[in-house]
Amino acid sequence: MKPLNQQADGRMSDAHFPLAAVVAADELKLALCLAAIDPAIGGVLIEGPRGMAKSTLARGLADLLQSGRFVTLPLGASEERIVGTLDLDAALGEGRAAFSPGLLAQADGGVLYVDEVNLLPDHLVDLLLDAAASGVNHVERDGISHRHAARFVLIGTMNSEEGELRPQLLDRFGLNLALQAPPQPAQRAEIVRRRLSFDADPQAFLQAWDAQQQALRERCQRARARLAHIPLDDRALEEISQRCFAAGVDGMRADIVWLRAARAHAAWRDGQGIAAEDIEAVAEFVLRHRRRQPPPPAAQSPSSAAADQPPRPDAPAQGAGDWGQLPPMAQATGARREPPRWPKKP
Repeated sequence: MKPLNQQADGRMSDAHFPLAAVVAADELKLALCLAAIDPAIGGVLIEGPRGMAKSTLARGLADLLQSGRFVTLPLGASEERIVGTLDLDAALGEGRAAFSPGLLAQADGGVLYVDEVNLLPDHLVDLLLDAAASGVNHVERDGISHRHAARFVLIGTMNSEEGELRPQLLDRFGLNLALQAPPQPAQRAEIVRRRLSFDADPQAFLQAWDAQQQALRERCQRARARLAHIPLDDRALEEISQRCFAAGVDGMRADIVWLRAARAHAAWRDGQGIAAEDIEAVAEFVLRHRRRQPPPPAAQSPSSAAADQPPRPDAPAQGAGDWGQLPPMAQATGARREPPRWPKKP
C-alpha cells in the first residue's frame, strides 16, 4: 500500500496520500497527531506486518505540519549521513566551521521516517532517539563541535518477525502501537478503491479530500498553539504515577511521556486541562511496550506476620531460651519396636 507517486501519463508526482483519506486506523492516526502536537513525546513506533499502510500514514502526517518535510532514513545510512559532518579542511585551514547537514537537519520541522528501525545498529537508533527527545543535534569531531535544531516527529516501523528492539531502545520510543487485525472485507474494498483513485489522478483525489485534510491540519496546528496553556497538574500526575506503578514499568520515562501525551490529547480536543478521558485515551500507547508484571506486594517480616496471628491455645509459652524451638511433632502410636539384635560371635 505504499504510494506509487506516478500519474496516468507516467510523470512522477510528489503528492502524498492524505491522512484524512486513510480508511480506519483511527488509533494510529491519533497517536501520530499527538506526536506532531508535542514532538517531545519522543516519536511513535508502529509494529505490524508488511502492507499495513505504515509509510502512507507517516507521509500523510507530514502534510499536517507547517514545513511539510518528510525525510526517509535508509537502512544503509552511516552515522555521518545521519548527524552530518564537519569540513575539517575549512575549520583548520580557514578558521571557519563549515557544516554539511545530515538527515537530522533536513528533517527539522517535519517527519523523520525510519522503516524497519529494528534492523538498524543500536548506536544509530540511540542517535535518533536522543535528537528526537532533545530537539537538538550535537556533532563533535576532533575537538570541533556544532549544534543545530532538530525538532522532528520520529516515526519508526518494525516487523517483529524480522527481529526485536532491545528493551532499552524500545522504552525510549514515546508511543507504541501494533497493527495486527486485518481490515474487514468492506474496508479492504474501500482501501483499494481510494488507492487506485489516487494513483490514477493524484491532484483530483487531493482536491476531493482537501476540505477534510485542511480541517485536520488546522486542528493539529490549533492544538500545538494551545499546548503550552494546558497545565501539567498534580492530580493528573498522581493518577498516572499510580497506574505506572501498578503496571510495573521500569524507570520514570513512562510517567513523563504519559503526562505529555495526555496534555497533547487535551489540546487535541480543545480542553482547558487534563481530564480523565485524556489519561485513558493514551494509556495503551504508553504502556504497551513498557508494561511488566505487576509489582509484588510489600514483603512482610516473619515477626510481624506472627504478631498479626492470634496465639494458638495449645502453643507453649515463649520465653528466653526457646527461640528457634521446633514445633512439637506427632508421634506414632502402637507397640514398641525392639532394637535389632546382632548375631553373637562364634
